[in-house]
Amino acid sequence: MNTQPQRRIIRLPEVCERVGLGKTAIYGRIKDHTFPSPIKLGRASGWIEEEVQQWVDEQIVATRGGH
Repeated sequence: MNTQPQRRIIRLPEVCERVGLGKTAIYGRIKDHTFPSPIKLGRASGWIEEEVQQWVDEQIVATRGGH
């Protein structure tokens, strides 16, 4: 029995849409260690949906002071 939660992998176009940043901005933040790193999917890359959503939530808290 698999007790781990199902994780969804999302590709760059969906990441861009969700966070409101372009490809260059996302990769710049990855380089600065301020955005989740992608995982390799063969020759492609993808992001764990939960990590991207957590980053979005952190940005909301940071800009609104937790309100």
